[in-house]
Amino acid sequence: MLIELNKEITEGLSKTELEIVRFINENEERMPELSIVEIAFDTFSSPSTVSRAIRKCGLNGFNELRYRLTVKAKEKDIQNMGEVMNKSLIEAQRVIEQISVSGILEIIKYLKEASRIFVFGRGLTEYVAEEFTLKLQLLDFNAVSVRDPNIMRNKTKRLKADEAVFNFSLNGMTPELIESAKNANLCGAKVLTCCCNDQSPLLELSACSLVGYHHSHKAIKEFEVSSRVPLQIMARLIIDYLTSYE
Repeated sequence: MLIELNKEITEGLSKTELEIVRFINENEERMPELSIVEIAFDTFSSPSTVSRAIRKCGLNGFNELRYRLTVKAKEKDIQNMGEVMNKSLIEAQRVIEQISVSGILEIIKYLKEASRIFVFGRGLTEYVAEEFTLKLQLLDFNAVSVRDPNIMRNKTKRLKADEAVFNFSLNGMTPELIESAKNANLCGAKVLTCCCNDQSPLLELSACSLVGYHHSHKAIKEFEVSSRVPLQIMARLIIDYLTSYE
């Protein structure tokens, strides 16, 4: 039996939730291939009801259940996909657990006070910076995305005190970002940073920063390509708050 039931658990389940657990136990071999939406469809329930039923049985949720199943699956492809999905789940959970709520709110305060915001990113992080900039623009912020290192260096030497620099950097060790942050500080402009390295020199140069969790997994090892999911999550939290509550 995939999900062990005892009298205490059974009494805590509604009729629908009990049917969901029975369905899962009776279809253990199919479970690694099914999504929570498909289970809900087959049990005439909803994804939230499926998730609640699983949690009532002592699991952290559907993702934990699916990961346990993929590890035991006979097909190697299913096992491998379970590992891939679990890495993404861990990374996303750890980012949200690790970053400071007060830090997000402080960054939002600085963004609202800035007359103009320069958003910096290098390499693949440029795409995170550009999307973040576009969304700020849609929210009527005066924001500019910069990817060229020479423009970064030169522009930050002439910043006004009411302007801000927003850095996105995975490891926080990019030389042109560090140099630009130093320039911005000399001008009295605010430096804001999202990175995934608590030893980054950018943190000391920033008025406010968010430090997320970065999984050591590299998607394309030959080119040292790492996931930008942590930076994307931090950017999304800021934008979502501005969209919903400001």
